[in-house]
Amino acid sequence: MNRPTRSLFAATIAVAAVTCQRGETPQTTTTDSAAMVAGPTPDSFSVAFETNKGRIVVQAVRAWAPQGVDRFYALVNDKFYDGAKFFRVLPDFMAQFGINGTPSGNEAWKEKTIPDDPVAQSNLRGYVTFATGGPNTRTTQLFINKRDNKRLDAMGFAPFAKVVEGMAVVDSLNMEYGEGAPGGNGPAQDRINSEGNTYLNRYFPRLDSILTARVVR
Repeated sequence: MNRPTRSLFAATIAVAAVTCQRGETPQTTTTDSAAMVAGPTPDSFSVAFETNKGRIVVQAVRAWAPQGVDRFYALVNDKFYDGAKFFRVLPDFMAQFGINGTPSGNEAWKEKTIPDDPVAQSNLRGYVTFATGGPNTRTTQLFINKRDNKRLDAMGFAPFAKVVEGMAVVDSLNMEYGEGAPGGNGPAQDRINSEGNTYLNRYFPRLDSILTARVVR
């Protein structure tokens, strides 16, 4: 499970990487076609997450974390985050999302990990970072820091974007289910991956959702 915890990140994640450099063709034959359609990753771009609670806009800066931003750009252009749930929202810590609502969507990315980026920005309130299960295991899961979490910097969590609109929406996301299984009573990440929103809608019906995520032109 890809999970930032207050003391450490315990996770099991596998997805493999669009490690495309700017202006180069991604070396892949699967879903990274989204990156090829989109073209080289811009130096900076904004993505609007339309959620059931309102709009969240993040600005990604490639110089902060090139591998992470390339992956994020590919995922957004692949519409990977459409329908995804905020499945792990913890008070005074972070809001985590980035597992697709369909098993097939998760299957397409599960073998695509990306290399780690050096930590160039701090995990301050509003900054967006990939969840990880250890070195070089980043895939699709993200979290938004709800407070200053500078202790995560030394653990290798490299922010790649920041919220520029909608932190009040982030603060309003449903926290009732708490920590995920097995440490808590919230959603189990392995079941989200294998069953998608069918599982979440049945057992955690009040989770907040991303309706769409699009690059803002």
